[in-house]
Amino acid sequence: MIFVEVVSGRGLRVSSVSPSYRGHRYPVEVISHCVWLYHRFPLSCREVEELMLERGVVVSYETVRQWYLKFGQAYANALHRRRPRPGDKWHLDEVFIKINGELKYLWRAVDQDGNVLDILVQNRRDKAAARRFFRKLLKARSVPRVVVTDKPRSYGAAHREVMPSVEHRSHKGLNSRAENSHRPTRQRERAMKGFRSVGGAQRFLAAQRHLTHFRPRHHLMTATNHRAEMTVRFAIWEQITGTAGLPATA
Repeated sequence: MIFVEVVSGRGLRVSSVSPSYRGHRYPVEVISHCVWLYHRFPLSCREVEELMLERGVVVSYETVRQWYLKFGQAYANALHRRRPRPGDKWHLDEVFIKINGELKYLWRAVDQDGNVLDILVQNRRDKAAARRFFRKLLKARSVPRVVVTDKPRSYGAAHREVMPSVEHRSHKGLNSRAENSHRPTRQRERAMKGFRSVGGAQRFLAAQRHLTHFRPRHHLMTATNHRAEMTVRFAIWEQITGTAGLPATA
């Protein structure tokens, strides 16, 4: 199945096939809606099960879990391919998270528009960890114009080694963009009562970062423009999940 994608301000382009739902007895609309609910809002699988039951759809929380594990990353990858090129000003920050009772650090980078560039869960926040994160960021992206970080010296040491030609601004007050980007993770962490493993946290957050697709900066929009933007984004969601063109259900 080949379809034409409409992206606001970017025109038309042909996109690839939707994910395969072969072997699943539930309709595509139910599967994609459950995955959307789980990733978009800080809900547990049991809460998604309850919401679907209220709509007359009987699905177990374990089935919801299997769906988000199988399709969540596929949807996220498809959304990632449709995102505009990242900006040339990167904001980096790290916060601690508890994983199975142990202290870990979640490294995150966003551009000047608040788009999440990458995340990485690591054991430490020293120079080696900062260097590893810088190199991960540069693997799939061009070198930025400016990097903004907080005060830890590990950033400066890694910056001088990995990208010395890039301007580095180190100031607590300049990095609110990255700090605000941690909020959805904190909400999810509370809803899940913590992550159970480093690999599980990395997989979930890697998919979650692309679903900021449904979090436009609505405080900068009028209500009319926000509704129009969300209409476009829901249309893109229907295309990548394969529900576009299907008859509407009650």
